Amino acid sequence: MITNILKDRPTKLFVIFSCFFVANALIAECIGGKIFSLEKLLGLPVHTFTIFGQSGLSFNLTCGVLLWPLEFIMTDIVNEYYGPKAVRRISYTAVALISYAFLMFYFSIGVPPANFWLGMNADKGIPNSQTAFSVIFGQGMWIIFGSLTAFLVSQIVDVTVFHRIKRRTGEKMVWLRATGSTVVSQLVDSFIVLFIAFKLGSNWTWQQVLAVCVVNYIYKFTMALLLTPVIYLVEKRIEVYFGKETTAKMKASAMGIE
Repeated sequence: MITNILKDRPTKLFVIFSCFFVANALIAECIGGKIFSLEKLLGLPVHTFTIFGQSGLSFNLTCGVLLWPLEFIMTDIVNEYYGPKAVRRISYTAVALISYAFLMFYFSIGVPPANFWLGMNADKGIPNSQTAFSVIFGQGMWIIFGSLTAFLVSQIVDVTVFHRIKRRTGEKMVWLRATGSTVVSQLVDSFIVLFIAFKLGSNWTWQQVLAVCVVNYIYKFTMALLLTPVIYLVEKRIEVYFGKETTAKMKASAMGIE
């Protein structure tokens, strides 16, 4: 059984894609608690600006956005060769495993700490290891719920837009269906996570939600455009790996064409 799986290239590649997709999503959720300055990362001066009357804004982003663009690229590639059912399957799997991971995080936070461990890192500027552990792994439930909901909804939107564009363009204009679906789904993702986590969870004003949403979306939109060539590169490598005949059959099957 396992030998047949390892010999079947489409199946083997799907397993690899699924593992990377889930791992990438989980890592993005775990590192999402840190906020970084995009300007400082790029060595640029930090300038503040105003959107929707909300002043003092700059490109301060969660570290999770460093990895999320890869998820949408993976979604487009899986969508292209395996179809929407495959995308939904790995999306549901990712959400289930991320939920399990955070459940274990909260369980581990609640486990009574050993006395010697509490001050174990005092020489590193961490007087209480339990507090540090709780802060790192204990993200708010509103943020977790908002992030997972946004992820699921945006995945569905991505799949839908991708296939609607492909039905009209056929095999042409890969950039349009890949980038177009990502651009739309990223907007949905940005709004939903902010609405749930901060409008409902922290009572932000609509002004704050929309302003921060625009800042996040500018980054995601830019990344979607910059990463478009990666789609072409990966698809060329896949075609070489599968062969033209298998590639054509998989694409037709993904579109529901037998």
